[in-house]
Amino acid sequence: MDDLFTSDSPEENPGKVSANAPLAARFRPRTLEEYVGQSHLLAPGKPLRRLIEADRLTSLILFGPPGVGKTSLAEVIARRTVCHFERLNGVEASVADLRRVLAAAVTRLKTNGRRTVLFIDEIHRFNKAQQDVLLPDVEAGSVRLIGATTHNPSFYINGPLVSRSQIFQLEPLSASELSGLIDGALVDPERGLGKIQIDLSAEARAHLIATSEGDARRALNGLEIAALTTPKDASGVVRLDIAVIEECVQKKRVLYDKDEDQHYDTISAFIKSVRGSDPDAALYWLAKMIEAGEDPRFISRRLIILASEDIGLADPQGLMVAVAAHHAVEFIGMPEGKIPLAEATLYLACAPKSNSAVAGIGQAIEAVQQGEAVQVPKHLRDAHYAGAKQLGHGEGYQYSHDFPGAIAHQSYGIEPGRFFQPTDHGYEAKIQARLAEWEKLRKSAQKPGCQDTY
Repeated sequence: MDDLFTSDSPEENPGKVSANAPLAARFRPRTLEEYVGQSHLLAPGKPLRRLIEADRLTSLILFGPPGVGKTSLAEVIARRTVCHFERLNGVEASVADLRRVLAAAVTRLKTNGRRTVLFIDEIHRFNKAQQDVLLPDVEAGSVRLIGATTHNPSFYINGPLVSRSQIFQLEPLSASELSGLIDGALVDPERGLGKIQIDLSAEARAHLIATSEGDARRALNGLEIAALTTPKDASGVVRLDIAVIEECVQKKRVLYDKDEDQHYDTISAFIKSVRGSDPDAALYWLAKMIEAGEDPRFISRRLIILASEDIGLADPQGLMVAVAAHHAVEFIGMPEGKIPLAEATLYLACAPKSNSAVAGIGQAIEAVQQGEAVQVPKHLRDAHYAGAKQLGHGEGYQYSHDFPGAIAHQSYGIEPGRFFQPTDHGYEAKIQARLAEWEKLRKSAQKPGCQDTY
């Protein structure tokens, strides 16, 4: 195992970086103990940590947003193993590169029994043919594959390769984890900024952490730029206040993609917040989508669906508000369109909720598709054509307006209450009471001399 750390080859010494590399590259963790974040995977006793410590990993795919430690974790794993380490990038590597590395891994295993860890960054950039090249050697165990990707493996990596790998999702670093990372970089004289006397104000630290959005690389590189471009004061101290950090850190980047996980996860959080009657959370997710440049018509269409599905007759005005917001956005465009979107979001979030419409139509469709077919009763059939009377169509039909409350004592083919179950929320409570009153009227509405069709 010693040669893993004594060679200057990047393949044999994973993570070796130049002293001139950016702080985020220099300050990568060298051991599990130095690694920051992902406690749900790497805390003592957690499955991934146990697998690493026992050197029992097979192939795995690390999935998460930028700057959360996917490459760093691969390098830490490489240091903990007796395996040879190879690195490829999904953007640059060809099928020929893959075949060369895999052939060398097979030879290495046969000649000296040493296995190979193959780390592929941005593995989602490999096409199907490139991913298929990996399958035989992953299956045979000639290599231990570690793939890193910002994209959901379920959608961007071949099913056979996913099924032969363990999937671990990495999360953005918390504010406290980023703060600890910053502290470490400030005091480390070898790989960090410890040779410079730096005073980072609390406000500057908070702003740096907030604008990093859980991205360790962004936080460390922003800190380094500020430290190296700010002159020392008379006492030889580099003082980093919030004004300096704001100048050195670019505008906060909204982590979002138009057709992948962030798109679907954010709209899901938005809809669930409105459904859950949390207007503040709903506004936050709406703002994130607006700032990320989401199509406002996509948002308004989802609000229309939600108004029918989750509010329905508890507040029939909700659908009108959602449709009006959709038309307003199309009419006035953005950025002003964010205002009717916000208005509709708040109205729907604060409205009483009922899913009776979606539940009712779902049960009715299921009855049509799977249940016994219900024939239209003769008294309800069309009687407006010659010969209908001879067939008995319309016979015994009771005209609703001839009865009190326009409620006749007759059946319409389906027993009342089979599909529509109104709640006692909002306007539906009035509907519920009205239906109960109508049921009483039906039972007392039989007209003398008329056929009882109920």
